[in-house]
Amino acid sequence: MDHFAYRDGVMHAEDVALPAIAEAVGTPVYVYSTATFRRHAQVFREALKGAGRVHLAYAIKANPNVAVLRVLADEGYGADVVSAGEMQRALAAGIPASDIVFSGVGKTRRELAQALDAGIGQFNLELEEEGEVLAALAHARGERAPAVLRVNPDVDAGTHAKISTGRKENKFGVAIDQAVAMFDRLSKQDGLDLRGVAIHIGSQLADLAPLEAAYARIGELVAELRAAGHTISRVDLGGGLGVPYKPGDVLPSPADYGAMVARATADWDVELMFEPGRVIAGNAGVLLTEVIWVKPGVVNPYVIVDAAMNDLARVAMYDAYHDFVAVEPSGDRMTANIAGPVCETGDTFAMGRDIDAVKSGDLGIFRTAGAYGATMASTYNSRALVPEVLVDGDRFAVVADRIHPETILAAERVPEWLKR
Repeated sequence: MDHFAYRDGVMHAEDVALPAIAEAVGTPVYVYSTATFRRHAQVFREALKGAGRVHLAYAIKANPNVAVLRVLADEGYGADVVSAGEMQRALAAGIPASDIVFSGVGKTRRELAQALDAGIGQFNLELEEEGEVLAALAHARGERAPAVLRVNPDVDAGTHAKISTGRKENKFGVAIDQAVAMFDRLSKQDGLDLRGVAIHIGSQLADLAPLEAAYARIGELVAELRAAGHTISRVDLGGGLGVPYKPGDVLPSPADYGAMVARATADWDVELMFEPGRVIAGNAGVLLTEVIWVKPGVVNPYVIVDAAMNDLARVAMYDAYHDFVAVEPSGDRMTANIAGPVCETGDTFAMGRDIDAVKSGDLGIFRTAGAYGATMASTYNSRALVPEVLVDGDRFAVVADRIHPETILAAERVPEWLKR
């Protein structure tokens, strides 16, 4: 459920009519609903009540806007970060350092040091050398870095190849058959407090069976590690729960997921850690856009909108689907292609889709754009960087400015030898 709905024939975000935002801020613009973020955060937490000791760390990569992070911090969420920049955002939003988990396969030595300085709560180690470097850095400070070892269970998540992370050929984690020996070696490092293991097999998961299979393998690993004399107090189960993008999509609910987790982990006796991202943010945002032209086509007309692949990259990157609806629908329908103004054939959001009939100057939205939307935006074709707006009831605020091409140009330099 989200808080984007028609009232008197006009799409609203909570109690704000979207044309009012378009008039005040311009288009394209991301619009987020505070009520939806809060509801999703609460529903996910409630779903895991039967799972025992739980720590929730929102995956910042899904939507790192600091205002969004403040909303989730107010809901008691920590943060899962994959860079020092994301860590800085989490801290700026008021998330305690002790509630931050640092994931990612390419943490640099400088980032490890910055995270130690901040006092974060957990490092998710991706390889043995990373653990050795972290241990040395912590030992030099007279500390022991809290860490878990990320394991690759070689389970196919059944999702898009570019967001699958748990197969043996993926770059993430260490092979599960090497985990016990590696854990044993790393546990002897003076600067490490190795507390458990982590797993994450992919994103936009539409079936719980691969997750349950992966959890079964992790449960066996936990038992094996304990049998070898290791104390295991934490297991990080990652994230990845999918959300419906297409009308009619049916995906596992947080309640379904929570019941599976409780069943699969019943005898582990650990603190379970979770890194939800898309399931919290996806349906909490839309991309508001204006129709520039309706261009006649050989088969179907092209609806050319002012949003483009640089604003919402998921379609070009993953062949992703985003539902498109008019902000003030007339009731008529049309079959059309939807495309942006970027000079790439890939800047196409839909082909031959049945949509609300629109004309030049009309407003529309791409739904389910709160996750992996603005965070992946660029300035390709020297376009402005898309702004973001947060709605709360009947009020709204710009929470990320539109960065115009002239501002970006001002940050570039011509070397002396090229000046005329």
